Amino acid sequence: MSTTTWTVQGMTCGHCVHAVTTEISAIPGVAAVAVDLASGLVTVTAEPDPSPEAVAAAVDEAGYTLVTA
Repeated sequence: MSTTTWTVQGMTCGHCVHAVTTEISAIPGVAAVAVDLASGLVTVTAEPDPSPEAVAAAVDEAGYTLVTA
């Protein structure tokens, strides 16, 4: 298993955290998702690592934006 940290923009509440967690958790291979609302950091533990495109699509589905730059 490996761990990757991403930044998500636009989250403002617990509902946001739940939505992002739910969508990323649905990616095949994801074992755990930890979201820090204050910093916008999302830590994903998975095997194999999900592609940035898969994570971006999941975050977009939740209604937020993955910072990729």
